[in-house]
Amino acid sequence: MKITLILIFFSCLMFSQEHIISEEILLKNDSIQLPGTLSYNKELKNQPLVIFIHGSGNVDRNGNQAGVNIKAEYIKQLADSLNTRGIAFYRYDKRNSTEENLKFMMGDLDFYRFVDDATLAIKHYKEDNRFSSITLIGHSQGSLVAMLATQNKNVDKYISLAGISEDMGTFIINSYKQVSQDMSNMAKAQITELKETGTIETVNPALAHLFSKPNQPFFFTWMAYNPSEEIKKISIPVLIINGTKDLQVKVEEANKLHEAKPDSELVIIENMNHVLKTIDKDEDNLKSYYTPDFSLSEELINSVEAFIKK
Repeated sequence: MKITLILIFFSCLMFSQEHIISEEILLKNDSIQLPGTLSYNKELKNQPLVIFIHGSGNVDRNGNQAGVNIKAEYIKQLADSLNTRGIAFYRYDKRNSTEENLKFMMGDLDFYRFVDDATLAIKHYKEDNRFSSITLIGHSQGSLVAMLATQNKNVDKYISLAGISEDMGTFIINSYKQVSQDMSNMAKAQITELKETGTIETVNPALAHLFSKPNQPFFFTWMAYNPSEEIKKISIPVLIINGTKDLQVKVEEANKLHEAKPDSELVIIENMNHVLKTIDKDEDNLKSYYTPDFSLSEELINSVEAFIKK
């Protein structure tokens, strides 16, 4: 009987996958190119669509990052998993992951440009009658990007995935406090100067990796937004998700976002880390950033599916 059930399961899985098709899509935001992939079940009509907004770094549409050897492929894995459950998925290369874009970005390092890109994707699919709804998923830094893009009223549901609750300056100060009060104080002084004047005249060498002159306009515009205030402006259904093994964004951040938006749904997933993988051994947490071999959290997939289809 067990063998029969396993065979039925795999035949259903194969049936689902053979109906999944992918389209390569190139969106352009002025000179910025945003190549991406739309995947969906060609047999289904009016299926819901997810648009995924990536986190910090030069993240591509799969969830990988050149230069730091991150190859977790968590975005692609989430797309594949939701596709087999009748949910279409659009993912695109972040503007700073595409080498051709860099020459156009240097004079326009404004956090809100990520919101412009997300808004472009929303507009592209809003009138596509293949899809019944649009759910925006924002991961990490992308939680705030998607939060701001959601306010344009063309989105039906919003999911914050490992998003922070404070402005980025406050988050940096509090993060350093966990390591060293001296580092936290140094960060606070630099961030206060940046917030008040728009620049840091003398960058502390210990913080140069963050606040080098080229980075300052980006951090200045990023720190202007407080996620706990922005999430209050959202009138559509909201789901907030965080994992207990997330080394970068702690569960407390999700709890604070939920406090700011009490009518949101909150899901805390045991043993899920920042790249959305199930981690049973702590020593595997960082390892999972560098290979796609770790499994995506099944509870994450179930939670996202249930929210979208509700």
